Amino acid sequence: MNKLPQDIILEPVVSEKSTHLLKENKYVFKVPLKATKIEIRKAVEEMFKVRVEKVRTIRVKGKKKRWRGRVVGKTPDWKKAIVKLREGDTIEELGV
Repeated sequence: MNKLPQDIILEPVVSEKSTHLLKENKYVFKVPLKATKIEIRKAVEEMFKVRVEKVRTIRVKGKKKRWRGRVVGKTPDWKKAIVKLREGDTIEELGV
């Protein structure tokens, strides 16, 4: 099944840690749980016209939500991809 790059790269993750990773030419994206490293690599290369050197993925567990001391639910699990670009390539469209 062929997926569009917009279906793989959901949104960039903007946090203190991800902005520090920009110095090492690494970008952090939120991706679907079923996305593979190869799909993520192809999607980033196609969307931003850059060359990807390495992709690392992390599954982030959802947190339990409490209300008046009782657990009433939890936030959904999601997957984070850290993409390292080759030297000389940058993603200017993110504006981070």
